[in-house]
Amino acid sequence: MTAEEKAELFVRTADDRQAKEMALLDLRELTVMTDYFFICSGNSTTHIRTIVDKIKESMKHAGMGGIRTEGYDAAQWVLMDYGDVVVHVMSPEQREYYNLEEFWGEAPHVPLESMLSHPTVSQG
Repeated sequence: MTAEEKAELFVRTADDRQAKEMALLDLRELTVMTDYFFICSGNSTTHIRTIVDKIKESMKHAGMGGIRTEGYDAAQWVLMDYGDVVVHVMSPEQREYYNLEEFWGEAPHVPLESMLSHPTVSQG
């Protein structure tokens, strides 16, 4: 699975779990550490864990298990390291305090609209 495919899966999965303020940063020109940061927020510790659990489940179904996760118990800032894509699921307070988007301000933001386009279902 490519980094782009992982990122799209993370965006769709987090959106399905109603994650807030999603952002995908392209870090390929800035660091060798990873290709992308996917950042989103949850409203509560339960919401954060729900987003994280669903991402893990989606990746397991895609045959990509065994990642490193930090911060799950406290569920204020959960980091999931998938190598070429690192996921940050944060409380609004942690996100504002650490402000990763500002820290990585030179990183281009990848538009999420095309990843989130859902086919319309006609109801008849």
